[in-house]
Amino acid sequence: MPLSDHFRFGAHPDHGFAAAATANIPAHLADWFLVREQFEPVPDIPGLYRLSNPEQDGIRRTRQAVHDLRRQGYEVQADYSLDPGHSTGPPQSAVRNGLPDRRNYIAQAAATRSPQQRTAPAATLPELLPQPGAVPVGGRTQAAGKGRSR
Repeated sequence: MPLSDHFRFGAHPDHGFAAAATANIPAHLADWFLVREQFEPVPDIPGLYRLSNPEQDGIRRTRQAVHDLRRQGYEVQADYSLDPGHSTGPPQSAVRNGLPDRRNYIAQAAATRSPQQRTAPAATLPELLPQPGAVPVGGRTQAAGKGRSR
């Protein structure tokens, strides 16, 4: 163990994910950090801490504790599988990965002209526009002088 280490993390056969502080950090400070990283002291073994509720995503939580302590400037030794620098990160969400690409594809499809439509669409619909000289009758327009007589 190098002299500059402050914490050690590993898998314990009886206690699961475990952490221990070295002599390079005061015990009360190590306890404060480890308890906030969701580790609890192991009864009858002073200086050893175990992850509380390890069945609830224990590997990720232990890696996060290693990462947090390193970000605070402490030297941390961890088993290879618990070291966030050596292990792969969590899988990316499929929603986050594919959604921007899918949105771009849909936007491009909406912005381009269909190959099935060779002529430009008519700008106006002649049957819906009022004819010149039409008189509005009951919300509809009728051409003057055309239609049935009563």
